[in-house]
Amino acid sequence: AHSGVSNILCAGDDGHRLAARVRGFHRRRRPVNGNEPAPSESWLRRRLLSFVYAGYGVWRLTREPNARIHFVVATLVIAAGFVLHLAAGEWALLVLAITSVLVAEALNTAVESLANATMPERHPLVGAAKDLAAGAVLLAAAGAAVVGVLVLGPHLLALVMERSAP
Repeated sequence: AHSGVSNILCAGDDGHRLAARVRGFHRRRRPVNGNEPAPSESWLRRRLLSFVYAGYGVWRLTREPNARIHFVVATLVIAAGFVLHLAAGEWALLVLAITSVLVAEALNTAVESLANATMPERHPLVGAAKDLAAGAVLLAAAGAAVVGVLVLGPHLLALVMERSAP
């Protein structure tokens, strides 16, 4: 029998092979009934497994439709940054803005997944939690857009002015 985590990892997406591999690690790593002591594993193996699970979480994020939009916008912003030869400080601002949006989207997806799994029927508190998580994404995206305009705007304006000068 698999725990709930294994079932989530196997949810019918095209990452079933990775999920099966992770599920195999999962089965060896944790006790079956929760009362047995966990098998002795090295500190390094436990750390490596935590990176496997985290990587799978990032991969799952790339499967979310709204996150894909954020990834496309981030790619366009990064491409513009290379074309415009941004300074290190400007890159830092853009990376922080992009990361904040992706983190907010990941947390929103986690809240929605947990809410749907624990309360499939409508409930006002679950709806409020989902709305708050979605609002966090909206705030992060709006802040990132402002950062993008402040960082890229002057460079784009200078480029337009340079090309339109006689």
